[in-house]
Amino acid sequence: MAIYEPVHESFERFCKARAYGHMPFRDLMQDTLLIAFSKFEAVKQQEKILYFLFGIATRILANHRRKISPEYTDQIPDSVVCLTPEAERKAEIDHLYKALSMLPAEQSDALICFEIVGFSVKEIADFQKKSEAAVRQQLSRGRQKLLVLLQEKKEFKINMP
Repeated sequence: MAIYEPVHESFERFCKARAYGHMPFRDLMQDTLLIAFSKFEAVKQQEKILYFLFGIATRILANHRRKISPEYTDQIPDSVVCLTPEAERKAEIDHLYKALSMLPAEQSDALICFEIVGFSVKEIADFQKKSEAAVRQQLSRGRQKLLVLLQEKKEFKINMP
């Protein structure tokens, strides 16, 4: 637990963003931690525990998608109008996570790790076992697609009666 506690917050942010629309993020965290603790001796360098957890979570999510793909429906419906700043922020985050879930897995992982968790390009490259140039390209393409998805959502809301 002493090794896990410093990375808990980053791991939770990753799971919230990555599991959105596919499964409850707490289920993803629990499943990941269960597997991680049973295979803890496989971690050669304890400072890389977060990468180890990300890898397990990504595989669990991929397996979950293959088995069943129902929409997780406890998010804010599109038709809800929010008036308070806190509710507006929650709705914006909800729309962001929804758009992130529509991106290809590698692009969403790179964006989540870079923008939400706060990893550097080098750290993401190490985690994904790719070159830094490939990660930068994933980030660039992911941002472009995310911008299009978020703009489409905004135009849709504006054009609604």
